[in-house]
Amino acid sequence: MAVLLILFLVLLSSSASIESRLYTNYYSKSCPRFTQIVQDIVTNKQISTPTTAAATLRLFFHDCLHNGCDASVLISSTHFNKAERDADINLSLPGDAFDVVVRAKTAVELACPGTVSCADILAVAARDLVTMMGGPYYNVPLGRRDGKSSHAAAVDGTLPLPTMTISQLIELFGSRGFSAQEMVALTGAHTIGFSHCKEFTAAIYNYSSAAQSDPEYNPRYAAGLRNACADFQKNPTLSVFNDIMTPNKFDNAYFQNLPKGLGLLKSDHALFNDPRTRPFVELYAKDQGKFFYAFARAMEKLSVYGIQTGRKGEIRRRCDEFN
Repeated sequence: MAVLLILFLVLLSSSASIESRLYTNYYSKSCPRFTQIVQDIVTNKQISTPTTAAATLRLFFHDCLHNGCDASVLISSTHFNKAERDADINLSLPGDAFDVVVRAKTAVELACPGTVSCADILAVAARDLVTMMGGPYYNVPLGRRDGKSSHAAAVDGTLPLPTMTISQLIELFGSRGFSAQEMVALTGAHTIGFSHCKEFTAAIYNYSSAAQSDPEYNPRYAAGLRNACADFQKNPTLSVFNDIMTPNKFDNAYFQNLPKGLGLLKSDHALFNDPRTRPFVELYAKDQGKFFYAFARAMEKLSVYGIQTGRKGEIRRRCDEFN
């Protein structure tokens, strides 16, 4: 009897181990057209709405960095629960990102009902859009499950803020197993990102009695930002590109901008000024290939952070609500 019990426990343990593995060809038999379906959807969406790539990449970050890549940020709030997407820091997440995931999920469900998770769709969509914008291709192992909880109250303090110091950012990323160099590489996503004016206007309007803007900014750049954000109080969604040089191309221009005072956010300037992160900024500004390699490896690592697999999660029928 004891031998049978031990054998059963070994088999159970082996089964759980198999369930927890992710494979790039996870859907090769159950949904062979999965990657092609997602690629077609995101390509059409990006062509019609050019901000989709940056929006989806940001949505992916906000999902994964909070509590793992489980698509919990996609859940809509109800009368009984205020979900992650309605946390203050997530209110500015662009609708185009949610839309492209919903479109892809709808198309995938028609081809392979109840087979592919929303978490896998978001991860692949983000990768495909990065590549489409000229960025590096990287492998996305598949087999994630969608999370079964999403609470706005749990988001506070788990995502990076543009006003954070480098010490705070290093601590936040470090708590998730990412080095300072990996953090800098991931921040390179700002090369196709955009930020709302309200996130940096304190640094360009009446900064001090001696200066209208923070001296970290190139004066002409600061003047341009004041002009672009002139109506931000009337229009709180007003935004500008993080990279003014090549905003629609995934490249290393973001890092090249920082020494010139062309960083948009306080945290951007801090990356160049802090001795713990400046060497990586300079490395990636000089060598795009090294940035691409570091970004790809960091994204592969982020894409499997805190994932749920097997019985721990579910395959949602709709990405915005639990089954």
